[in-house]
Amino acid sequence: MTDPQPSTPSLPDAAATSWPPVAVPGRPADSTAPPADEDLDDASKTVPLPEGAKILDDLRTQIKRYVAMPSEEAVTAVALWVAATHLQRAWQHAPRLAIVAPEKRCGKSRLLDVVTETVHKRLITVNASAAAIFRSIDGDDPPTLLVDEADAMFSTTKAAEKNEEVRGLINAGHQRGRPTLRVSGPEHQVQEFPTFAMAALAGIGDLPDTIMDRAVVIRMRRRAAGEKVASFRTGRDTPALNAIRDRLHAWLQPLYELAMEMEPPMPVEDRAADTWEPLVIIADLAGGNWPALARTACRAMTDYEAGQDEEGGLRTRLLVGIRRAFAAVGDPAVLSTKHLLEALNADKEAPWAEYGANGLTPRGLQLLLKPYGISSANRRFPDGAQAKGFARNQFLDTWARYCPEPKAADTPASSGDGLLPGTAA
Repeated sequence: MTDPQPSTPSLPDAAATSWPPVAVPGRPADSTAPPADEDLDDASKTVPLPEGAKILDDLRTQIKRYVAMPSEEAVTAVALWVAATHLQRAWQHAPRLAIVAPEKRCGKSRLLDVVTETVHKRLITVNASAAAIFRSIDGDDPPTLLVDEADAMFSTTKAAEKNEEVRGLINAGHQRGRPTLRVSGPEHQVQEFPTFAMAALAGIGDLPDTIMDRAVVIRMRRRAAGEKVASFRTGRDTPALNAIRDRLHAWLQPLYELAMEMEPPMPVEDRAADTWEPLVIIADLAGGNWPALARTACRAMTDYEAGQDEEGGLRTRLLVGIRRAFAAVGDPAVLSTKHLLEALNADKEAPWAEYGANGLTPRGLQLLLKPYGISSANRRFPDGAQAKGFARNQFLDTWARYCPEPKAADTPASSGDGLLPGTAA
């Protein structure tokens, strides 16, 4: 029940300094008491939330309203990616947004619906040709390419071969200055077509490695019984999303030159830094708690994908297995090929059983290690015996480059081992 409104204060005499504040209906009566001196000091220090942070907060709310996201980091990443589409002219790299799920009914298409209504200059396709796509890209003001059912393009060998040109176009468009060349016109003149544009792709299962490596990856999952989201109706719900889109555009367009000059400190390196830099710049422009949220999401999500690659990338997994085989016997200077293969094939969860009835063979091992310039040779062992084997120092540089040992200090506090970022066991 609302407290009764206090009676109107009497007119103060000349010695009084000011009227007391008037009570607001619905608020406790003691809210009319003059603030203490320390409260005045705190109020004077309060900084209003920046406009950019308000817009991103509103976008985050809308995403969570319609979609059961896999983690808070994923919500942060999608909101920043959407905002980044409104400043594509400022970026050196155009990050992809890979919305993937293990099976249908995981919310990937619904998330793409929300993204579609909030990005800059949407260009939606399901099975467009590469020619149609690059002829739709404006180099001065790129659209945002949105591809649903992307798994149909790459799920089989035949489909992948048919759409190889599309995959190449998506890969090339990640970096500015990678045009495609075509001969056109009656005089057969060579013409450049820009490919640079941000793109979101939704599909079941992982997309090709070259696309995933250039993407902010959102791994959707089916809603649990207790997870509730609002239904989405195009006619009813898109106006609110379009309003956020317009607010994003109005906020970010004047910041184009500033965004071009920014080189924010990044928690990751190399291609991951290229992909996430536009999102981190957007967060730094927004202010509030978004700079911290962006870097937490960047670290957690890239670490998780690196873990996925360690488990799924065949050659990377082999390198990790070899390192473990050396460590299991005290990291000797040399290890025989026979002992190494026994250790690798003993891992029943590894894919080596697919290499034959007896698992990975010396020939198969040689072929997998050939791209790294590593091969076996005759080695002498401490007992005087000689056999084919590998020296540990052959792998040191390769391990450091392709599967460095994780450091405890680098482990994000927000994600558990083997879990999606931001989820709990």
